[in-house]
Amino acid sequence: MPRIAIIVPCRLESKRFPRKLLHKIKGKPLLCWVAERIVRVAPQLDLWFAVDDPLLRDCLSPGGHRVVMTRLDHASGTDRIAEANRTVRADHVINVQADEPLVSADQIRMLAELIEGPADMATLATRFSAAADFRNPNQVKVVCDGRGRALYFSRAPIPYPRDLAGDPTEAWVSANPCYKHLGLYAYKAAFLEEFAGLPQGRLEAIERLEQLRAIENGREIAVGITGDPSIGVDVPEDAAKFAAHLGAEVG
Repeated sequence: MPRIAIIVPCRLESKRFPRKLLHKIKGKPLLCWVAERIVRVAPQLDLWFAVDDPLLRDCLSPGGHRVVMTRLDHASGTDRIAEANRTVRADHVINVQADEPLVSADQIRMLAELIEGPADMATLATRFSAAADFRNPNQVKVVCDGRGRALYFSRAPIPYPRDLAGDPTEAWVSANPCYKHLGLYAYKAAFLEEFAGLPQGRLEAIERLEQLRAIENGREIAVGITGDPSIGVDVPEDAAKFAAHLGAEVG
């Protein structure tokens, strides 16, 4: 039975939202919300945090979370996880992004099942419901083939609604295969190590999307579709959305 571990890549600096992992939401750093959520929804799996700064380590230490210190200069979270797994030594690794505070048990279970198949890498997506979100470059899109393998990821709205001159309506988005990529991945350990040895791809550098490195090198990414809600915290407005969610949840 392959040993599975969750490794969360954590980078202190963020261009769109400086030091967002330490940003307090209802008095608690975002990173702690994510850590506590993972412990709650996937208590059966080993959990590690791959961090690049002592401030992140110190944020996690009071909760007793296991931490691996990693280099500052990694090009992506996947590269950071590859370094951490040389310590963790898991057979399959699930990557939960440190800014995804609503990750669910079903999403982690789906990733674990997908990576047991033939693909070297797996990820998740969910249907867009709003045209404004579909147009938003901070919300990454994915298109897949008939076998559920990723063809491409982009910050641009894909597929492009040609008959609407590129201006999708709510109805069009609801009726067509418009999928939002979620920042959750799984990898086989051998591929993870191989990935870290590959040069950054041209498309990866242009779009700033690490998963494109796998596609540029001819590797398959299996995509699972989830209906579970998600709030990825990319910008301060997303932190406010998560705070509002917490208020609604409490209420």
